[in-house]
Amino acid sequence: MTGSEPDRTTTDTVADTAPPRPRRPVIAITGPDQGGGPAWLFTALAVWRAGGRPLRLRPGKPRSHRRFDGLVVGGGADVDPELYGETLPEGPDAAAIRQAERRLSQRLIGYLFYPALWLLRRLFQSHGGVLDTDRDRLEKALIHRALDEHRPILGICRGMQLVNVVRGGTLHRDLAEFYVETPQARSLLPVKPVELDPRSLLANILGDTTLHVNALHNHAVNDLGRDLKIAGRESTGVVQAIEAEHDWCIGVQWHPEYLPQKRRHQRLFRALVQAATRRH
Repeated sequence: MTGSEPDRTTTDTVADTAPPRPRRPVIAITGPDQGGGPAWLFTALAVWRAGGRPLRLRPGKPRSHRRFDGLVVGGGADVDPELYGETLPEGPDAAAIRQAERRLSQRLIGYLFYPALWLLRRLFQSHGGVLDTDRDRLEKALIHRALDEHRPILGICRGMQLVNVVRGGTLHRDLAEFYVETPQARSLLPVKPVELDPRSLLANILGDTTLHVNALHNHAVNDLGRDLKIAGRESTGVVQAIEAEHDWCIGVQWHPEYLPQKRRHQRLFRALVQAATRRH
């Protein structure tokens, strides 16, 4: 061995004793069998950027044997009303729809962004308003599993509503009464102001009590489920966020995955991954 030749024994020993890289926690992300591509891609990107490893779960590929460290229950088709003791309505109220478009500013927003919203919803909601009972069953089982195993849960839009229903709560299916004076905003952009409870975990994660969010929902939380509390409302009184009294379980009515450019909204995914890492 010459003086310039590296000491392989020493090098190998250092390499062998170097600590392994920590495994990214697996974050299960739910969605429909068809049409959920954009929602999956945006949510998976947010989870990956936050340090997690996304795992897609659908009714057709439930992957029941797969372990996960955290759960994201995504948006999509309406929750089956029978799950909280109600029946389907006959149809939308035309007067409420006209009322929602009374203001010029809201009509202008609609002209600019409704086409993009329509296309997006066509892509990730294949059921076109028809209930997805197979997805309801899968997600109910996953929520129960995550709660039993004390794994962190993030419910987004429909996901927040289903978490509430699984815990015994109910939903508002008609929000017209909340928007008599203020039209209901619908936008992919964060245009709706929400006030967070300053004592909530969500406010602690996001760093302030005032937040602007996007709005794509038709239903909202009515009666709270067991061990849940309200973490945020909009000015009309509509519940925009809930969280568990004890476990790491947060539900938001908006879509933070569609705001990848907003660091504040992405903190929610980072907090989820950090909670999953600690649990792991």
